[in-house]
Amino acid sequence: MTNPPPNTGTPPNAGRAADTPPNAGRAADTPLNAGRAADTPLNAGRAGEPARASRVETHPDPNDIAWVEHQLGRLPRGIVSIAARCPCGCPTVVRTLPRLPDGVPFPTSFYATCPRLTGAISTLESLGMMREMSERLEQDEDLAAAYRSAHEDYLARRLELGNVPEIDGISAGGMPTRVKCLHVLVAHSLAAGPGVNPLGDEALAALPEWWSDGCCDGTTGLRSGQR
Repeated sequence: MTNPPPNTGTPPNAGRAADTPPNAGRAADTPLNAGRAADTPLNAGRAGEPARASRVETHPDPNDIAWVEHQLGRLPRGIVSIAARCPCGCPTVVRTLPRLPDGVPFPTSFYATCPRLTGAISTLESLGMMREMSERLEQDEDLAAAYRSAHEDYLARRLELGNVPEIDGISAGGMPTRVKCLHVLVAHSLAAGPGVNPLGDEALAALPEWWSDGCCDGTTGLRSGQR
């Protein structure tokens, strides 16, 4: 895979008008959640555990868009913000409009983009974690109630970006009654922080340090000095 551009200079898609976020024009690095505990690792305070991501939500600058395009292999659509970043500084989760620029409803508000992360999540899925979690939801009332709360949280956060009647009441990942996609649940946990999605938190805790060998297909030094 061709490496993306360095963190200085003009990204290859600079000037492309596609999918300009609705809050374009804000200072590129202004946190959307200013006033919250910025740059706090999701598992900060857990003894012996590495920091897995930072959940400062920031407006995407052109370089972010270029990186996400590299990660996905296509021009990203409808990005509102970078909802979480890997410890290396690369985008990990993007927050997406509930209606894409072409008019298509898109229920997945939080979308995991880091290929190392998504590959590690796919491994958990192949080992049967989704089936085991779905079975537990049928047996554990407290877990089921917490998972329903995660569903409501997902809907509330998506509604902040606009009401799309076609997907009203539909979240993602199988919520609120089963588990269909761990990628969705992990992305929700990375974006919202611990304690919001119990099964996303479990899956996140089960993941290896996906960033440990460098980020985004082995490329290192992506964001030196920027964040």
